[in-house]
Amino acid sequence: MTSTSSKRPDRTARPAFRCSECGWTATKWVGRCGECQAWGSVLEDTGPGGGAPRTVATSPMRSPARPIDQIDVESARARPTGVDELDRVLGGGLVPGAVVLLAGEPGVGKSTLLLDVAARAARTGRKVLYVTGEESTAQVRLRAGRIHALDPQLLLTAETDLGTVLGHIELVDPDLLVLDSIQTIASAQVEGTAGGVSQVREVASAVIQAAKARDLPVVLIGHVTKDGSVAGPRTLEHLVDVVCQFEGERHSRLRMLRATKNRYGPTDEVGCFDLSESGIVGLADPSGLFISQALHAVPGTCLTVTLEGRRPLVVEVQSLVAPSAVPNPRRTTSGVDSSRLAMVLAVLQRRLGARLADQDVYVSTIGGARVVEPGADLALALAAVSSRENVPLPRGLVAIGEVGLAGEIRTVSGVGRRLAEAARLGFTRAIVPAGALDGATPPAGLTVLTAADLGEAVTAAGLVPDMVPAGR
Repeated sequence: MTSTSSKRPDRTARPAFRCSECGWTATKWVGRCGECQAWGSVLEDTGPGGGAPRTVATSPMRSPARPIDQIDVESARARPTGVDELDRVLGGGLVPGAVVLLAGEPGVGKSTLLLDVAARAARTGRKVLYVTGEESTAQVRLRAGRIHALDPQLLLTAETDLGTVLGHIELVDPDLLVLDSIQTIASAQVEGTAGGVSQVREVASAVIQAAKARDLPVVLIGHVTKDGSVAGPRTLEHLVDVVCQFEGERHSRLRMLRATKNRYGPTDEVGCFDLSESGIVGLADPSGLFISQALHAVPGTCLTVTLEGRRPLVVEVQSLVAPSAVPNPRRTTSGVDSSRLAMVLAVLQRRLGARLADQDVYVSTIGGARVVEPGADLALALAAVSSRENVPLPRGLVAIGEVGLAGEIRTVSGVGRRLAEAARLGFTRAIVPAGALDGATPPAGLTVLTAADLGEAVTAAGLVPDMVPAGR
């Protein structure tokens, strides 16, 4: 008899398809990855055992390898954009050949900001190419006239074809390229509609290749998904050099720019902008937006100093405590984490005996600021007690500290920078956790009071001197 074992299929063969996003493998092609759920990322695997390599050595080489100490670094120096807040986030400006991805919600001001940056660069004599795929050239011209961003060196075109965009780059040879937005550009050589995974990857790769070959700084505008993350494949964020998020409430003028990835600078800096009808302006000192202009002390208000990255910002927290007319009292917040507020109120009631279980509590911040760090816990607690007792806090007081479940006040990072910012703005008294200064001298003109627990903090604020811990 003839053996047929050699004709049996090899059950240990490698899977024929692999996800380019996460590496998930499959034996047949599928449209959606079973691991990361990305669409269009499952491609044929041509790794070891899948045939001969497709790429061979190139000769001659474009530039031979050189000793690292002989590399010219001047060509990689960042060039300021003229917008100080943007330069702060980027790490000094735009680096030649760098590709920056700016993402944000619709209407947050991305196009307005970059149109202003493009006009400032054009006024310095640099040639700027602005490619819009979402609006007509006339619409962009109207916005440019409103924000005074008109200059002969700023060239504008409306294109959605990748080949045409690359042709414009060849013809114009710009010193700065702005692409608004990457999800509207498509290549005729790739299947799928604009904004799809394959199209976004192709457009990004082609633009990045042109940027690196010409030392051309490029700024890409990107859309975001419902959860606020950058739309498109994750490889888009890996390909670019800088990823920035432009944030802001729809009903607030304040806009914040954060870098989530930066190959040329820090990622803990925050840029603040003021969006108005005449354009968008950087705010070197935005603390005034977060403080009310009340002429007299009002119960239920307390100021704190938060850290946005490495930047201290003075924020006012307002609280309103009122008797509840329903069995389940309301806890309403704006700009404050609701779960953090619930914890602070529970600690106040259990450790200080503050009667809050039958009270409606409303907490808000001024100017659209969002307080998410625990350093504002003490300000939340003092504002709630001030409103509950109808006793205003002393003017010129700031409170900094984290509240623990045992009622203790814990120290937070950057207390020295926070106190320096409070002293610069004219505050005269501060309540901080015990040991926060660690022997350091407080800023001139600022009286620093320390508190180990909520009882000491309430006494130091002059609210209820005779309040004692409950449950003993």
